[in-house]
Amino acid sequence: MMTFSQCSFLLLFIASFTSLVGPALALAMGMLFTWCWGNPMEAWSSKVSKWMLKVAVIGLGFNVNIYDVLEVGRSSIVLTIVSITAIIGLGEILTQLFRLNKNTGILISFGTAICGGSAIAAMAPVIKAKEHEIAVALAVVFLLNAVGLIIFPLIGHYFVLSDQQFAVWAALAIHDTSSVVAAAATFSPLAVGIATTIKLTRAMWIIPYTALAGVFWKSDEKASIPLFIFGFLIAALCNTWFEQFEVVWQSVYSGAKHILVATLFLIGAGVSRKVLIETGWRPFAMAMILWIIVSSVLLLLIKDGYIS
Repeated sequence: MMTFSQCSFLLLFIASFTSLVGPALALAMGMLFTWCWGNPMEAWSSKVSKWMLKVAVIGLGFNVNIYDVLEVGRSSIVLTIVSITAIIGLGEILTQLFRLNKNTGILISFGTAICGGSAIAAMAPVIKAKEHEIAVALAVVFLLNAVGLIIFPLIGHYFVLSDQQFAVWAALAIHDTSSVVAAAATFSPLAVGIATTIKLTRAMWIIPYTALAGVFWKSDEKASIPLFIFGFLIAALCNTWFEQFEVVWQSVYSGAKHILVATLFLIGAGVSRKVLIETGWRPFAMAMILWIIVSSVLLLLIKDGYIS
């Protein structure tokens, strides 16, 4: 027999699949419910949200042209290498200033530089990070994702960014793929495809950077590209090469957007008071300052036309 709390949680989760609930509202609903009544299905929602996110990202690929993915990868090699390296370097400086545990600082910096939780999960075994170090890094990045999802579209509209400009900024400055896609969806429909393509192209750089880290740490662990990225690429191939099924692809894409919103409800439900208390102020302050500097510099470069 389900409790009243569990029934209420599931009803809100189901409501998140409808067009009545947007990305920011879904995230807020999940956070508010957990803060007021706790998460009655914590283990279930944590597990399901991970799978739903992968399904949503793959589904979004059915609105992307594979040649756009290849062009983004080709044209942004220098920008990607310079920006990732610079962010990791700045993160190392801030780690020293805030006297953070070295592994925690590296994980936060790597998550900020590439793609949040996926990058942290890939780097952790390579640098032999302990469980509590991984948990702190994930919690910090997780909280900043929630903030980014809400404030980035507002800032984008305030500075009158074009769809292209906002998509590039969100993809480079917001940590996780889910929040990048959700923020872009909140900003405009056109920004979603661009932002998703850029973010997932950037995520492929997990392998060379973790391999480099393995050399310094003398680690035998090897990272791999998250499999959902291959799913996204296959979806983009289908959309590009089998245009006769456009109606089908667009239906899948539309469903993926609803799945993403429902996923954000579950992600929001993971932000509990306990998570905030256990994280502490130092990792959060270090990550926040790193993120503000990175986001501000990128926004200026995009506005001035240095990054397009």
